[in-house]
Amino acid sequence: MNAPLNVESQIRVLVVDDSAFMRFTIVKRISASPRILVVGTAKDGVEALELIPKLNPDVVTLDVEMPRMDGLTTLKKIMELYPRPVIMLSSLTKEGTLETVQALTYGAVDFIAKPEMKANMAAILENVEDKIIQAAKAKVWASRKPKALPLATLNPTGYAELKKIGHELRLINDKDTIVVIGSSTGGPRALNALIPELPRYPEAAYVVIQHMPVGFTRSLADRLNLNSELFVKEAEPGDQLKVGQVLLAPGGFHMVFGSDGVVSLNQNPAIHGVRPAVDVTLLSLAQYFGKRIISVTLTGMGSDGTAGASLVHSSGGYVIAEAEETCVVWGMPRSVFEAGVADKMLPLNQISEEIIKLIKGSD
Repeated sequence: MNAPLNVESQIRVLVVDDSAFMRFTIVKRISASPRILVVGTAKDGVEALELIPKLNPDVVTLDVEMPRMDGLTTLKKIMELYPRPVIMLSSLTKEGTLETVQALTYGAVDFIAKPEMKANMAAILENVEDKIIQAAKAKVWASRKPKALPLATLNPTGYAELKKIGHELRLINDKDTIVVIGSSTGGPRALNALIPELPRYPEAAYVVIQHMPVGFTRSLADRLNLNSELFVKEAEPGDQLKVGQVLLAPGGFHMVFGSDGVVSLNQNPAIHGVRPAVDVTLLSLAQYFGKRIISVTLTGMGSDGTAGASLVHSSGGYVIAEAEETCVVWGMPRSVFEAGVADKMLPLNQISEEIIKLIKGSD
């Protein structure tokens, strides 16, 4: 595991990109910051893996599409051999979003969406300094070689079949449990570990809010669905709480539930600087289903989810927060803990067992 960087230290960065223009642009942008020191650049994954043990960067920015060794392969090797925070540079194409979600589940802590037009580069890189500074604070662990999985691509027929499966699931009744999971930085990897561990039985409905921009949550939902016994889908207006189903809040929208368990989406102002926000969803559910809710707060920066978890707690529901030892960023769970509303603080690998035990106890 890498040690989180002292916030006062200068952050050493290795920039890895196939494009000489991108390398120059990124280096020029971040070198202007007194907090950041560019220790080197690499044109592909092979060169990056040679430089990392020599230069010992605190953060690596990594392109996805590169010759000799692509970004995903490079990322997996970094996580196995030299674990440290990695920020991916990804195109905004459909394939790019799928690869970005894979990268986040493999351990990348953040990503920057590359524009198709060079003219848009300045706007896209406007917050790259902040992303690097925040990434340097993340804890990253060495990972086992990830299981080779196909990209979560679904043709129209396949997706129609999945929607049919969703229609066949039963609506919740007044005895069913609703599990609400909120996550941010490090969340895709945590969700990829947690959701596949949850069986369809005992029965419960699941809701997930992951801080993610427009265009990426569909790919995350599809990937989780491929690896899970539960039916996972990106939420749409009119969706309903069903047992055995996971509804993932779409990027760019707040997800709200009515008393009938029906989803509505809105683009009201961001809360805690994010949309979707965990608090928006959790507060809407807690007012109707409070004592039947299990609130789970996973890794992430900030305090989103604390207000919702507090209402769940005061309504007789159950609150779980991820323990610091397994969080990439112990921000959101820490806020829940410090608010005094966490019934349990658990490492990630124990949370599924606790959820199952609680659902069985409510049968």
